This record gives sequence, C-alpha cells and structure tokens, in this order.
Amino acid sequence: MLTALSRALAKVHIEYAVAALNCQTRNMSTDASSKFALADRLKGSGGNVWVEFGKLATDYKATNLGQGFPDFSAPEYVKEALCDAVNSPNVFMNQYTRSYGHPRLVNALAKTFSPMYGREIDPMTETCVTVGAYGSLYAAIQGLVNPGDEVIIIEPFFDCYEPMVRCAGGTPVFVPLKPTKTEGTVTSADWKYDLEELSSKFNEKTKLIILNTPHNPVGKIFTRSELEEISALCKKHNVVVISDEVYEWLVYSGAEHIKIATLPGMWERTITIGSAGKTFNVTGWKLGWSIGPSHLIQCLTTVHQNCNYTCPTPIQEAVAVGFETELPRINTKECFYHSLPAELQVKRDRLAELLKSVGMTPTIPEGGYFMMADISQLDFKVDESNPEPKDYQFVKWMTREKKLSAIPPSAFYSQGHKFLAENTIRWCFIKKDETLDKVEEIFKEWNK
Repeated sequence: MLTALSRALAKVHIEYAVAALNCQTRNMSTDASSKFALADRLKGSGGNVWVEFGKLATDYKATNLGQGFPDFSAPEYVKEALCDAVNSPNVFMNQYTRSYGHPRLVNALAKTFSPMYGREIDPMTETCVTVGAYGSLYAAIQGLVNPGDEVIIIEPFFDCYEPMVRCAGGTPVFVPLKPTKTEGTVTSADWKYDLEELSSKFNEKTKLIILNTPHNPVGKIFTRSELEEISALCKKHNVVVISDEVYEWLVYSGAEHIKIATLPGMWERTITIGSAGKTFNVTGWKLGWSIGPSHLIQCLTTVHQNCNYTCPTPIQEAVAVGFETELPRINTKECFYHSLPAELQVKRDRLAELLKSVGMTPTIPEGGYFMMADISQLDFKVDESNPEPKDYQFVKWMTREKKLSAIPPSAFYSQGHKFLAENTIRWCFIKKDETLDKVEEIFKEWNK
C-alpha cells in the first residue's frame, strides 16, 4: 500500500495530468484550425491508460496491481550511491555530464554487456544513455523513421510504440501474438505469431520492427527459433530491429533470454534498449540506455542531443555503482539480477493461484513481472450501451466494487485488433507480500 503522503502526491500528479489533457482538448475543440491547436501529427495520441486507471485506483483507494512498479525497496547500495553522489565533494557530480552518457556509467555498461554480446562494446560510440527506456525508444524511432516508412509492431505492445511511430511520420503495421492453447496450464510460450502473417508484412517500405522480449504484457520470451525467423526476414528486407529488452534480467526457471543482436548478421542492424528502473527497482529514476553499432547509435544520439541533451549526473553515477557492484558476482545466486527473479517467481505463482480461485485463467509468464488472465468464465455482464471494450468495463467495475485495480490490455492493441483482448486483464506482481495478502482477502470476499 502507498503511504498517505505518497497516495496524495500520486493523486495530485494524476489530477494535474488529467486537467492538462482536458484543457488541451477544450482548446482544440474551440478552434480546430487555430495556430494554438495541437500539432496534426500528435492528434489522436492524447489518451493515456496509465493516467485514466491510475486516477481510478486512487479515487477508490484500490489495491493497485495495475501499473508496473515495485512497492518495495531498491537495493541499499544503489540508494546509498545516489546519496553519496549528491553529497560528493566532487562538485561535478551535480553538474552536466557527457551528453551521451556519464563516462563511469557507459564504461560499466560496456563491461557488463560485452561478454553477453561476445564482442567488445565501445562505451563512447556504441552506447547512449537516455531519460528512461522511453527516451531510447523515442530517439531511435525519431532518428531512423522517415515519413512513409513502415514499422512492424508485435501485439500486444507497450502503448507508446504506436504514437511514437506515428509522430515520426511512420506507418505502424501490426502482427498479433495469439494463444495457441486454451485449456490446462497456459504459459507465455503458448502465445505465438503466425510466421506467414509476419512474413507478409515485410516489404520495400519496412524500415523497422520493434521486438519486446521478455514481453510486456504477455511475459513471453522469444525462442531462438523465433528470433532466427525474425532475423532472416530482417536481413532479407534490410530492416532494422529495435529490441526492447528492459526485462532482460527477469527470467524464470526453464526459460532463456537470447539477445537478437547476438545472432549472425544482426549486430549491425539492431538497437537494444535497457532500463535502470527495471534492473534495480528504481522506476522513478527514469534512466535507460541503448546499445548497438555506432552507425545506428549516431541516429539516436542526434535526436537525444537536441531533445534532452544529457541525463542527471548523480543518478547515472549511482546506476554505474550498481553495475560495478554486481559485476564480480554476476554468475552467482547472490547477484541481484538472479535473486530478484527468484523472489518474483514465488509471487508470480501465488498470484496465478489467486486468480484461479475466482475463476480466471492466468497465462504463466516466462519473464517480466506482468500476468495476463482470461476472464471469459466469469459472470460479468457487458453494458452494451457503453462503447468501451469489455476489459475496460470489467477493470472499472472491479476497481469500484472490489477495490482492486489492474490494467485493461486492449490498450496495447491497434484499433482493429482490440477485440483480441476483450476477455483478458493484465496484472502486476512485483509487489510486497502484504500487498498480495490484501489481494487474497479481496478474492476471499469475492468468492463469498
């Protein structure tokens, strides 16, 4: 549970965001042709599922298993490193640092990831540190996509992919993952794309494909054979891959995360994105990075230097310390990259059993910290007069009546494919045991 202060701050933040959107909408509706109206390329991207359902959870004081953030602490050494950086006698710890990444951090990134790629990463030309993984996604898409270019997006997708592509003048082309198993225990490995359908989307206009593995919200970790199929298509059609791998460390027993950039012929056409928030449980620090060949990283840094210019120095210093701390023990159980998923696997399995107890069918994720659950067996009547999808109606009802919040995953589908998600709900399980205890109590009352 959030503290009273943090809940109040969250409510103020959400209400401010909603008010800003409402004000923006009023201004646009007053005179659609006004010079003061929202730029045409941004129209249609004003809605935000996080603002809407975050406010709803706050208004009804609901237990929040919606937005993906931990409600327990980050490692002490990372927090202490931030304090040390801010209080350092070195005055430059609180001043601008190198635009493309604090030197200590990019060197730590290179030392950590070079063995995984099987190549020496140049910290100065083959990395870029950004304001969150969001910043890397935005800079990569803006830096590579020209008007008319097509970008393949695998559904469901993190909701910023589509508007970022459209903002760059690109055309998103969607390929859905679909569950191939509906009975018994369903895992994220049972969600697959159709290779023939995927192949048909590649053509001379295709510039990028956005890959997300481990996947949000399904939790799928793409297999080597699937990555080889995607790689073959990218090489055949000369397509660049943006590989969103922010959950790369959150891999559960029996699964293996493979970087597509490590496959033959893929390094030179892949930008891989990571996140300090997901690596060290510090989502509020908003620090991410991209790793890739210098000719692609340059496209990204050109946007970054003219947008954010640089990222906060003390935060970068602290994250560098985090990587340096874990590097000597990276192959041990004590390493945070391994101890955290071991802890979360227990929470994952507990949530799956809780969802089953009220008649939902969970998809057991191989990675990440989200879980999709099928609600088609529940006795929930859709309001036919309400234009919202079933999953939106269900989550709003559950938040109001059960004081339990989640996220409707149709927000992660294109307009033509939202029906694929109407019977599913996305849950987040990177929560402390006390939070899951509250969920268990809610479900016990639900069953009554």
